[in-house]
Amino acid sequence: QSESLVVCEVDEDLVKKLREFRFRKETNNAAIIKIDKDKQLVILEEEHKDISPDDLKDELPERQPFIVYSYKYEHDDGRVSYPLCFIFSSPVCRPEQQMMYAGSKNKLVQTVELTKVFEIRNTEDLTEEWLREKLGFFR
Repeated sequence: QSESLVVCEVDEDLVKKLREFRFRKETNNAAIIKIDKDKQLVILEEEHKDISPDDLKDELPERQPFIVYSYKYEHDDGRVSYPLCFIFSSPVCRPEQQMMYAGSKNKLVQTVELTKVFEIRNTEDLTEEWLREKLGFFR
């Protein structure tokens, strides 16, 4: 008998905060997002303003799988955009937790209409070079 897949709801305050993020023309803001297992709710853990990908990597808790990052991206042709990147790390955890993270990730991506979704296996891989390479596919 298998447990049903738990997909956590997304906290309304988090949705509002991430919509504000989308329209800010400030650089390199990050929201570290976690799942409150007791409430089965995706919530904001902490927010960082003006933080580089390399500094962000040092701030990441080992077990918080979701990051939304507003990044100042300078294109090769000189244009500047501020893509809202969703970075999902897959912490090593029990299969039912991984399923909860995956289902809740999809719910969060749909709710906030995130289009730049990247997965990272190891938070050490989160560098400016990695992010620029990922964003290069979205010219």
